[in-house]
Amino acid sequence: MADLLGALSLSASGMEAQSARLRHVSENIANADTPGYHRKTVSFRSAVEGEGVEPGPVRLDRTPLTQIYDPGHPLADETGHYDGSNVDLVIEIADAREAQRSYEANLRMFDQARQMSQSLLELLRR
Repeated sequence: MADLLGALSLSASGMEAQSARLRHVSENIANADTPGYHRKTVSFRSAVEGEGVEPGPVRLDRTPLTQIYDPGHPLADETGHYDGSNVDLVIEIADAREAQRSYEANLRMFDQARQMSQSLLELLRR
């Protein structure tokens, strides 16, 4: 029974981590057109006692910001350029899909462990 509870805990931590990742991806997509916005990335690390994962610190992507030419923009310098964001929507969509698939895999694992624990409890009641 402890192994089943461990599986539930492990899959729940995976779902929580992927949820945090998806939150940052959606924030990046929402700010893709914000001047000076740096893309946020999150990495995962082992949780305390080695059970599950947790999101690590949020880091800003240090790739150079795109230079946008628009002389009429209020942030434009004397050459007519201003800093855009470094968000690439193709990468963000791919990250969102990967986070979604990982979340679904953890959800299936959680559901299987829950069903197995219910079956075990039914067997013990007999």
